[in-house]
Amino acid sequence: MNVPASLLSHLVADYAAQPAFVDRTFGEPLFYTESEVLALRYAPDDTLWTIEETGILRHWAPDGRLLERVYLSDTEDVWTFNRDASLFVSGTNEIALWSTTKAGELGRVPAESWVTSFAFSPDGKLLASGHDDGRISLWALPGLKPAGEVEGHDDAISALTFSADGLQLTSAADDQLIRVWDVRSKNRVREWRGTLDRVPSLAWHPSGSFLVSAGWDTSVRVWETSADDPSMLLNAHSDQVNIVAFSPDGNLLACSDSDFIIHVWEDPRRAKQSFVLNGHTDEIRALAFNANGTRLASAGADRVVHIWDMTTGKLAAGPNPSARNTSAVAGSTLFSTGGSLLQAWNTETGERTWPTTNSESVYFVAVTPNGKRLATTGPTLDAKIWDVASNKVIQTLSHTRGPIGSPAFSADGQLLATASVTDGLLWIWKLGVSEATLVIPEAADNCTLEAVAFHPNGKYVAVGGLDWLATSGAEGALCVWDLEARDKLLTLEAGVTAIAFDAKGRYLAAGTFCERSQSVVVWDFEKQEKVFDLPGHNDRINAVAFSPDGSWLVSGSDDSTIRVWNVLTGRLVVARQFDAAVQSLAFSEDGKYIVTGNGNTTSYRLELKKMMED
Repeated sequence: MNVPASLLSHLVADYAAQPAFVDRTFGEPLFYTESEVLALRYAPDDTLWTIEETGILRHWAPDGRLLERVYLSDTEDVWTFNRDASLFVSGTNEIALWSTTKAGELGRVPAESWVTSFAFSPDGKLLASGHDDGRISLWALPGLKPAGEVEGHDDAISALTFSADGLQLTSAADDQLIRVWDVRSKNRVREWRGTLDRVPSLAWHPSGSFLVSAGWDTSVRVWETSADDPSMLLNAHSDQVNIVAFSPDGNLLACSDSDFIIHVWEDPRRAKQSFVLNGHTDEIRALAFNANGTRLASAGADRVVHIWDMTTGKLAAGPNPSARNTSAVAGSTLFSTGGSLLQAWNTETGERTWPTTNSESVYFVAVTPNGKRLATTGPTLDAKIWDVASNKVIQTLSHTRGPIGSPAFSADGQLLATASVTDGLLWIWKLGVSEATLVIPEAADNCTLEAVAFHPNGKYVAVGGLDWLATSGAEGALCVWDLEARDKLLTLEAGVTAIAFDAKGRYLAAGTFCERSQSVVVWDFEKQEKVFDLPGHNDRINAVAFSPDGSWLVSGSDDSTIRVWNVLTGRLVVARQFDAAVQSLAFSEDGKYIVTGNGNTTSYRLELKKMMED
């Protein structure tokens, strides 16, 4: 499918269009895609190119800003970049060559059978294509002229790779054989046996001294050129290994598996491991090192690109699975943590007014009602209190256990509650005092602490969480503590992921979670009775919020929907679908707008009336 250049911008604009009730968008999606990533490659300037299942080509800055997006074709099955990402190829029953610089198709030829795999030679002058009938064809570039065939296999080709000098081509197939071919003579020079399942990826060490193969039998095999059997089995994976990739200097080998984990080896011949990288939530389809080997990019079915620092093994860019894009509104200012960076935005102009100079990661944010103080938490054991006017940290609150999440201010802005998420400790702080005024162990009855909210009177605080070890009955608890009596006021049995009181303190709402369903539950706090159980979400409920006048209850979820409920009747007024998970919600003071924190690192301002009428 050759898309005319005149149509490209039109298609992209339509694809990115937002509903009319999205009044304003703050920020941009950082390393977030709209469909599964099938291929990626670094360019020499450290920018990154990706191709998605829906045929979208994206060009990314190193920090995740989207530089370019072009729709190409959604009929292609296989995509592969060349070494410097200047060219890429796609395949079905045809082979098409594309240019990243021109963002367009350079040529297309028919294939005699369905394409299952590609490999570019290191110098970019030759392309190898593998097919479902075992055929392996060679093509001269850039003209896609036939350059011969090798014998191939008796079954579908599953992987192809060239040696670093480009003189040999290696193939794997569903016949569980690995074969090496002389590119000039087209003759087979080696065959390796011993794989027990499909080999979906191959990689030669840059020195040409050994090859590694990924196996669906959960092993990575190291093959020496002088031996018939593998010299090493890397058995650290607990599931199918899908992708293997060497850094350009050969000092690192990255291997990803179906358990969503990347293992990085500094000496695969001796099974010496450097890092185990956790962060993806679905299959990893592509890996690529940058030119100097200091960064590893990974992407796949979870629609995010992660950039890993190869000196530390830490996530350097991309959505952090431990973080949530939380939002807080004070007057005309929106604070957000999109991309784990604390930012402030003018809600009327859309301009970013407060890019902090603090480079530390921030996962959660809360603001006092008067907008003068800000609380942030992140991957450390500290919570920080910021003076908004000066953009400076004025107090650091140290905890003994972490990670720390869910900061919440009391209505008068004098108290701050923080939660040790996995250890069940709830901390109560008085602003200006260095020590916690109260620490409550097991604040939610042996559950994780997922959400915290103050009652409007400032005397009570609600905390809820999940009991991941529960085998029956309630899968968590919501507890309300009386801070003056230093005692538990009540316990409600429900696995809880979000909490909110209405402005008068009459109703307490929670997003509940269990293995079978998710729902929003509303209790009459004074009577301690359940009023409504509101089903509809089909994934974790991250946020619930009452409108300032108490008329509406809004919920946001990982299912990328927002639902608006009538508080008096429990009736669902509207459900709206978005392009990313909704991770936080905050009303403007006048109740006219809802501000979201989205899983794609953006925030939206939604006009409530228009959203319910549109």
